[in-house]
Amino acid sequence: MRRTIFDPEHEQFREAARRFFQKEIGPHGERWREQGSVDREAYLKAGEQGYLLMWTDPEYGGAGVSDFRYEQILIEENGRWGESGFFMTLHSRLVAPYIGHLGTPEQKKRLLPLCVSGEAILGIAMTEPGAGSDLAGMKTRAEDRGDHWLLNGSKTYISNGQIGDVFIVAARTDPARKHGLSLFIVERGMQGFRRGRNLKKMGLKAQDTSELFFDDVKVPKSNVLGEPGKGFQYLTTFLAEERLITSVGSLQAARTAFEITLEFVKERKAFGQPIGTFQNSRFKLADMQAQIDALQCFVDQCVIEHNAGRLDAVTAAEVKLLTTELEGRVVDDCVQLHGGAGYMDEYEISRLYTGARISRIFAGSNEIMREIIGRSLDLDDRKLRKG
Repeated sequence: MRRTIFDPEHEQFREAARRFFQKEIGPHGERWREQGSVDREAYLKAGEQGYLLMWTDPEYGGAGVSDFRYEQILIEENGRWGESGFFMTLHSRLVAPYIGHLGTPEQKKRLLPLCVSGEAILGIAMTEPGAGSDLAGMKTRAEDRGDHWLLNGSKTYISNGQIGDVFIVAARTDPARKHGLSLFIVERGMQGFRRGRNLKKMGLKAQDTSELFFDDVKVPKSNVLGEPGKGFQYLTTFLAEERLITSVGSLQAARTAFEITLEFVKERKAFGQPIGTFQNSRFKLADMQAQIDALQCFVDQCVIEHNAGRLDAVTAAEVKLLTTELEGRVVDDCVQLHGGAGYMDEYEISRLYTGARISRIFAGSNEIMREIIGRSLDLDDRKLRKG
């Protein structure tokens, strides 16, 4: 189905991005999965191409382009030709905006150019061992000691945990308030900051995911991000874009699974004929294509709304829910159509299958997405009983 969201300059950008991922990222995927992390050089090469923090002002080395369609193209091309464990969008669009929107002039001047070039790799540390992503249950704390904050606690499941240089860390600073949180910039080399093991995962094996520990880390007052006590508010500000990013990636994963499976069933034979000629195969693939095309329209419309500043929390939850559920169904059906080959890691469909399982969990689990959507329907039990 023809997509109408992109202009000619976007298509030119896509062609260049495709060549980059085919040449500089995809060929290293197997080695990165074996070593459990992406080479730092990948970020430097992306920075050289101007693909990191494109929204940043030119004074910090960026292109000053906030149009999300360019990031959408990078996500799609990396998903098709690159390596799903290369989390450049986490760096550029999930973490860096905290610095861009909340940072002081000094923080921006010192950090953003390094992030644009890929010299400094970013991560965000919210999730904790005992609380998951429940911000109200956060136990990591920071105490005001006059000329600095003293940070103690631990985080887990932190993306870029091994290779990251700069982390936005959420910590409790007001024990009396349920959401009395603040955000701190913790940098590589700070005394008391250490990394735990690179966690073994079901999928996305090239993406390093780690535990982080903070033992009496002295965080300078100059490394406080935004106003103390407003961390919870800040963390919820960027959720709509995070869920849109997940949606773009999940739909691209579904499309990639569909495309490689379509080619596979044309070649693989059973009972002397290609399995693509069987009615079951045709019907399965027909359903996939129809659903992928339908959701592509929804995703593209959400990108338009996001560019206009109109993407609301409920719509973001809807698109995240639908695309990640579709991704799960498509990769499962595609493994089945691959037969025994689909269970082998040498086939891309196997990696797409294991990688897809996290999509229904991160950026807010799909159960939470349903709760957000459900609450918007005015189905409060007390109101209905009174009615």
